[in-house]
Formats: sequence, structure tokens, C-alpha cells
Amino acid sequence: MNVCIRTDASIEIGSGHVMRCLTLAETLREKGATVVFLCRELPGNLIGYIKEKGFFVHRLPAPEKANSLFEGTKHAQWLGVPWQTDAKEVSKALGALPLQQWLVIDHYALDAGWEKQMRPLVGRIMVIDDLADRCHESDLLLDQNLYVNMESRYDGLLPARCKKFLGPKYALLRPEFREARRTLRERDGIVRRILIFFGASDQTNETGKALRAITSLNRPDISLDVIVGGVNPHKEEIKSLCQKIPNATYHRQVANMAELMASADLAIGAGGTTTWERCYLKLPSITVVLADNQQETTNAVASTGASLVLGRSGEVTEVSLARAITHFITNVTATNEMGIQAGKVMGDRFTTECKTLIEILLEEQIAAS
Repeated sequence: MNVCIRTDASIEIGSGHVMRCLTLAETLREKGATVVFLCRELPGNLIGYIKEKGFFVHRLPAPEKANSLFEGTKHAQWLGVPWQTDAKEVSKALGALPLQQWLVIDHYALDAGWEKQMRPLVGRIMVIDDLADRCHESDLLLDQNLYVNMESRYDGLLPARCKKFLGPKYALLRPEFREARRTLRERDGIVRRILIFFGASDQTNETGKALRAITSLNRPDISLDVIVGGVNPHKEEIKSLCQKIPNATYHRQVANMAELMASADLAIGAGGTTTWERCYLKLPSITVVLADNQQETTNAVASTGASLVLGRSGEVTEVSLARAITHFITNVTATNEMGIQAGKVMGDRFTTECKTLIEILLEEQIAAS
């Protein structure tokens, strides 16, 4: 089976879309599929990283004009070019490849208009989304996030034939998280180690804010793992801050996220795909909302007792962060209970449900043959 994935990473987009697509790609490859990526050369792209994982990447050319405004979806500018240009370039790339039985699209800038142009060129179309703010021309839709109105969010936006996979039980988590969950230690609610990670780019430097908040507490007895992405514009400043804090370890572009999360007693980070990694490993967390698309699902997770949401990044201060961290340090029972609730968000169903998604991708192709 041939599978083509259209997704992007950039300083503006972040890395989450590419990372979850890589998880899907690696699982499909293990099942015998041939997977290729189509990615545009945007500032902060992860094309090199995808290639390091052993996948062929067809590079779409970098935009000629920066910061152009384009018609289309709410996130149209994330594409870097008009969607019609992207569709033309992707169509040409698909024409040079063997027939792709599945085209997987994970991009907020693309909708049914773009997808309809791909329809004659591929077997079936899968969309990964979590906004539910535009129509799709898809045979399968995956939304791995938690929402109050999860079952009805896509009403009127999808073809009647489209199969929906909704909720964290279908989260695309790497195999290392399954192994880490299997061997996970039982936490006791005492905060001895804190993990800080605000995504690949962290443009507003929430990492630095969190480090200064922890410094103000004067707790050299608590160890820190501070993770930044390779495109983080503040990485040198963060590295310098870490060097001044006892027991702080600076990590750049890690490959052992599950191990670091399993070792932590508390996490400080953003919403987005990392939410499901933290929940799956039963890790209590302080969450800061970095983008509009994180707000609803972050609040939904917090309503279960699985995390504490401090608010939007512009509203969160070093003082409010320090107060929240102190709350977890001094309330062992509450911290322990939050970890238990985090684990319940995804439960023990992840492996089975995610496997079901992959199996349906394969079975659908068999049925179409």
C-alpha cells in the first residue's frame, strides 16, 4: 500500500502536525506500507527530521513572498502560498509517484476545495483535524482531541460516507509511550522533578517565564528537565538560564520524551498534542494556552481534573506560575489525584483503539482493491 502525507511544520505552525503524522507513518511502514511526505520549505520546517526517520520527502518550494495574505481557510496563511498553487504543485508531485491508495492531510490551511482537486489522483483521503471549522472531502477523519460536543462537531462538514475517529482513545502516540506506560512507576504526589516543554518554537518564550518563576521559589531540591525545539528562537537564553539553576538540565530536540515524562512528577507546558502524551503517562500538569485552537480542548481536559489551566500566554505571569507550582508542591494529595485523573482521560484503551484505526486504513484499501 502506498500512502502520501501532506503536512507542514514551521515557526508559526509548530511541530505537532508533523510529529503525529510521523507516528502514523512509522506504524504504517511497520505494516508494510510505503509512505512519502509532501512538505513545503517554510522557515522552521522539519523536512530534515522526517528524512532522518527514513521517509522520502517531496519538497514543495519555499514561498516567494513572505507574510502574504491568502483567501480560503482561517489559517490560509500557514500554507505560504495560495491553496490553488499548493494544489497544483501537489498534483504534479502525485503524478510523478506510483498510485497513492491513501492521501493523508494534516493541515489547517486545507479544506474540501483543495481535497476535491486531489480526489481523481488518489484512492482515498484521510484528514487529521481538530478545528471543525471547514468542510472536508474525506473518506476518514481523525480528531484525537477531547471536546464537550465531540460527536456533533463535524455535523454538516463531512460527506455521509466519511468514517469518524473521535477522541483521545485514537491519539497518535509513538510506541515509546506505550512502553513507558507499561513500565510506569506509581507516583506518590511529591514533586521532586519538573518537566518544562512548550513545543518546538515557543515564540513567546513561556519556557523562560517558567524558569524565572521556579527560580523565585528557591527550591534547589527540585530537579528540572527543560526541553526546547531546534527552531526555538530563545534557546540560547533558555540554555543560559538553565546553567544558573541548580539541578536544571537543558535538552534540545529530544528523542526520549516518554522517558523524561515518566521521570517527572509535574509538567509545565502548552496544550496541543503533548497533552495526550502527558495524560497517557498520568503526569499532572500546569497548562498555558498558546493558540486559539488549544483553548477548547485544553479546558475540556482541565474539567476532568487532569490538568490546571492558567490561561492564555499573555495573561500568565511569573507570579501566577510560581503560585501554581507552589500549590502542587505543597498539596501532595491533590497532585497525586490529578495524575490519576490524567490517566483516566485516555485509559488503557489507547493501544487497542489506535490499532483499530491502522487496521481500518489497511482493510479499507483491501476492500477498494
